[in-house]
Order: sequence, then structure tokens, then C-alpha cells
Amino acid sequence: MATQTRATRMELLRLRKKLSLARRGHKLLKDKLDELMRQFKILIGEYMGQRQDLEEELMRAYGEFLFARAGMERAGILDALRYPGAEARLSVSTRRVMNLQLPVLEVGLEGDVRNYGMFDTPAELDDALEVYKEVLPRIIQLAQQEKAISLLADEIDTTRRRVNALEYKMIPEQEEAIRYIRLRLDEMERGNLTRLMKVKAMMEEKREQKRQARAESR
Repeated sequence: MATQTRATRMELLRLRKKLSLARRGHKLLKDKLDELMRQFKILIGEYMGQRQDLEEELMRAYGEFLFARAGMERAGILDALRYPGAEARLSVSTRRVMNLQLPVLEVGLEGDVRNYGMFDTPAELDDALEVYKEVLPRIIQLAQQEKAISLLADEIDTTRRRVNALEYKMIPEQEEAIRYIRLRLDEMERGNLTRLMKVKAMMEEKREQKRQARAESR
């Protein structure tokens, strides 16, 4: 880049302004990256803990359901679960983190999940459905966290690439160009000074010759 840069004071001023802007942009992006990483770590910690708890609850529900399935015919299970008595309502909104819109999901349940006769079904089926009812909001919560984590990861990757581009390419290139221009300007200034000194010496020599000529003519 330096070899293609015009060695002028106007170009030096322009590059200094551009470098100052790049450094400010780098600092802002670095601060943004740090905040994104902080939010990402918080979400990951919450997600991993809740996922482990949820998997344990689901395993318990699966076990209860298997006991219920073992004590009933397939047709009886299908008939008991054919007409759900509960209805889930999902509301969707967003929350802002930096420049990202992260999803916020909330679910509400209305009705009774046990919409069947109590004498024809085992208690294990009741227990399994109650667990499913309890964990449904947590499943939605995990889905919300997974989407937020995915969005944050993409934004972190994009921001890190921009930070690296500024830190390892754009800023060093501009600094190199500024050094090149300063060296060229210093070199030209030394050259001009040398020429001025030579001109001054020549003029003094001519004045001395004239003085000598006038002295000899007397």
C-alpha cells in the first residue's frame, strides 16, 4: 500500500484522520465483542443447567409412560389421548442485546391434560401427562435460548472478523502508509534544505567574487 501512496501533506492528513477513525471503530467493535461474549457465556451457562434438569424430568415422564403403555393396549392408549383437553398458547416477543433482536417465547396452558376416563387408564399415564405439562414451558424456554445462542454466535463471528480485519490489516496498512509518507516528506525536506544551502553558498561565492573584482579595479 505504501508504494502506491502519494507522499503529500494532504494525503498524510487524510490518512491520519482515517487511522483515527479506524482505531475508534476498532475500540467500539472490541467493546461490542466483549459484551456479546459475556451475554453468550451467561446464556450457555443457563442453557446447560436447564437442559440437564429437563432431560431428567423427561426421562421420568418417559418411564411413567412406558409403565402405562405396558398396562394398556395400544388402542386404549390412542383412544385416551385422541382428544386433548388442554390448549397451549404461545406468545412471541423480542428483547434487544446490542444490535440483535433475541426472541422471547412464553407459553400458557389452559384446560386439563387428562381428558379421559379415570377407570380405564393407569395412574402412571396421569403422572406422565402431568410431567409433560410441567416441562412444556421449559422446553419452549430452551428453544428460546437455543435460538438466542445461535444468533449471538453468528454475531460474535461477524464482529470478530471485523475486529481482526481492522487490527491486523487496515490499521497496520494505514500506519505503514503514514510512516512511508513521513519518511518521504522528511527526505524531500532534507533535499530541499541541501539545495537551499548550495544556492546560498553559490550566492555568497558570487558576492565574494564581485567584491574581489571591485577591489582589484580600484
